[in-house]
Amino acid sequence: MAIGRSNVQPRFEDPRSLLGDRLRGIYLLLAEHGGAMFADDYFADLYKSSRLGRPTIPARVLATVMLLQSHEGLSDQEACDRLECDLRWQAAAGVDAGAQSFHPTTLVGLRNRLRRSARPRRLFEDTKQAAAEAGVLGNRVRVLDSTPIYDAVATQDTITQLRSAIRKLLRALDQDNPLLAAKVRSVLTRDDNYAGPGKPSCDWDDDAAREALVDALVRDCLAVLGGLNGEELHGVVADAAQLVAIVAGQDVEQGDDGIFRIARRVAKDRIISTVDVEARHGHKSHNRRFDGYKAHLSVDPDAELVCEVIVTPANTHDATPVEDLLKGHATDEVKPTVMGDCAYGTAETLARLEDAGYEDVKAKVAPATGREGRFGKDDFSVDLDAEAVTCPAGKAAAIRRRTDGSGLADFASQCTGCPLRASCTTSSSGRTVTIHAREDLLQSHKAAQSDPQWQEAYTGTRPKVERKIAHFVRRAWGGRRARVRGIVRIATDADTRAAAINWSRLSTLGVTRAGGKWAAAPP
Repeated sequence: MAIGRSNVQPRFEDPRSLLGDRLRGIYLLLAEHGGAMFADDYFADLYKSSRLGRPTIPARVLATVMLLQSHEGLSDQEACDRLECDLRWQAAAGVDAGAQSFHPTTLVGLRNRLRRSARPRRLFEDTKQAAAEAGVLGNRVRVLDSTPIYDAVATQDTITQLRSAIRKLLRALDQDNPLLAAKVRSVLTRDDNYAGPGKPSCDWDDDAAREALVDALVRDCLAVLGGLNGEELHGVVADAAQLVAIVAGQDVEQGDDGIFRIARRVAKDRIISTVDVEARHGHKSHNRRFDGYKAHLSVDPDAELVCEVIVTPANTHDATPVEDLLKGHATDEVKPTVMGDCAYGTAETLARLEDAGYEDVKAKVAPATGREGRFGKDDFSVDLDAEAVTCPAGKAAAIRRRTDGSGLADFASQCTGCPLRASCTTSSSGRTVTIHAREDLLQSHKAAQSDPQWQEAYTGTRPKVERKIAHFVRRAWGGRRARVRGIVRIATDADTRAAAINWSRLSTLGVTRAGGKWAAAPP
């Protein structure tokens, strides 16, 4: 099979002619420049080692469908249907009006090959290259934030996970090593062949029955792991066995009577589904919780373009990938101003950015307020030069440093008889104030953010990342909600979504190609 080539000959049924001025935005940009953006060899490297040949579909058509699919939040089937029925799609893809589409599985195979290629993020990276070439992507400021991506599977309770993990392992063994599968099945004690999905039968209103079921499931997990002891496991079987071990230990504990019961705690980094083992519990605030993943974005507020997007499990702190979000967007000579909310205003994150050479960081340091209206740390005066802290009553206490550089100011002896004690502490031993090892950073950033110029720059710039995140999640599939399972596949969708957002923005900015290069719109 030969790789497809775009038809560059004039056509009688040209969708662009039929649409006229109604073709606009990203559809017009792709229609005008799609041939240059996605030449016939754009995906050629994905099929160099293929024994099945290459698809007879032009690269421009495939890339356009992927981008518009993400732009509109469609499934693979819906995207292929849209190519056959929507004149805007046909114009963008450079095909005749009424052209036939291709099978949706072509998109699945293309994404799989793209992930294994040397340049898996090309659809997104090319938008930044075009923006930089046109001179619209600057290096003045980068604004950081994150947003939830809800997983594509149901969160499972402990009982469902225990049974599903055993079932998953048995199915993997049946395909890989039937003899070993028979050996493992022989050690199971429950009257359950673990063939069908879902929860086992139980009188759910009977506490004793539920307890016995949990104990029996855990013992079956331990039994199958014992049956695999000494065996050399690989690939899917090894992963399934590891999942059984994790699930059997993360939510249950053995009592003094030897019975396994569901623990009254939540394990750190808890697996929430045996179907998508990389999804996690997460939260954007104390009261806003979700399951799945996080998309971390870096945005250029001047051009309103996405500069970087990274997908992590939902329980990852917002500031964890901060270096990767900024990588490749700052030269050694000039580092951009970095802006972020309180998630990026911790002492650890500020120190990491300072060590990386980012001198101008406008990230809000969270206020240190007291409980129930009492004095907080911000009501105390911290003098690091004098190594002392002064309380609201005007009394000072020396800072006693620990070996790690942190410290403690103890007002115990001075709290006795203080008229402000009730407004300060309820502790019988008096008030203490904790000093961070990088208290100098916290204090300097708190002082800076009280400056009206700092506040004006922050409030005038940072909301732009919120608008860009709103664009990112405007479509459910591929934006707010994952279409697929697993962090690698979800990251591919996030890259494609960011690419569609950037091309749409570049079309709004009037970026065009002139003389074989991208150029900004004339003033």
